[in-house]
Amino acid sequence: MFRGKKYQESAKQINTASLYDPNEALDLVVKTAPAKFDETVELHVKLGVDSRHADQQVRGAVVLPNGTGKVARVLVFAKGDKADAARAAGADYVGEMDMIEKIQKENWFDFDVVIATPDMMGVVGRLGKVLGPKGLMPSPKAGTVSPDVAKAVTEVKAGKVEYRLDKTNIIHCPIGKVSFGSEKLIENFNALMGAIIKAKPSAAKGQYIKSCVVVSTMGPGVKVNSAKMV
Repeated sequence: MFRGKKYQESAKQINTASLYDPNEALDLVVKTAPAKFDETVELHVKLGVDSRHADQQVRGAVVLPNGTGKVARVLVFAKGDKADAARAAGADYVGEMDMIEKIQKENWFDFDVVIATPDMMGVVGRLGKVLGPKGLMPSPKAGTVSPDVAKAVTEVKAGKVEYRLDKTNIIHCPIGKVSFGSEKLIENFNALMGAIIKAKPSAAKGQYIKSCVVVSTMGPGVKVNSAKMV
């Protein structure tokens, strides 16, 4: 894979054979982010579980202390007072069947998070085939199916992120922007790692955290020593 000059210069500062302490790793990510724009910093964690088994799923959500640096666009499925509460809490779009039809007929996806009240899940379920593959289907585990939609909207706007395993048993999650600096990034990193460790399934055997890497959008990955975290 071809890598530009800036990337190659950045990569020289990182020892790929080393496992860095989280603070040191995030310092390096900030220093080696080569782009002129404010890059997103992501955490990639490989877990020693098998996502094909229901009892080894790892999924949840956590509010990052310093947010993600991106304001999420929130769509809420609710009616009556709950819809009014969602609008008052700052939801970008609120509706019922009108929103379902808009997604189905116009292929509309100008939102990042979908929240629904439990009584709306019967109709929201019709969107499973389009929302599911995009990771947008509301779920009680992620706190996006809730009778208290106002609270759910507020948390998302404050920087709540959802984490879940992909098919290769890896969690990919943003933990902020390069402009945050390493101190704020380490606070977000600790909050997310703490949640992932707490979510360890009882069926998981052997080493839970296999590897842990932090990386900016255009920069090289930095391996984190995860042994001290568990």
